[in-house]
Amino acid sequence: MSATTPTPTAPLSPAAVKAVRSLELALAVPVDVVRAVTRYEVASARAAELSAVAATGKMTDLDADSLAHAEELMDGARAILADAGRIDLIGGA
Repeated sequence: MSATTPTPTAPLSPAAVKAVRSLELALAVPVDVVRAVTRYEVASARAAELSAVAATGKMTDLDADSLAHAEELMDGARAILADAGRIDLIGGA
């Protein structure tokens, strides 16, 4: 019997970790949960952009409506993930 020596690997880059996580989600998680994670991440990024605009004092009414909508999308996605017991996928406990 010959012993198998494990092949050393370098640590994954952050981009590779994210890609592996996305693949893992697609293979192991129901599609509605994957969609909720995606919806949350996109809405969260948009909310951050609009919050930066608000901090400058130059937020328009349309920007404010867009921020409220992004926050509503985040809340909805969070509720789907909480119902599925997978709030951990967006960094929640």
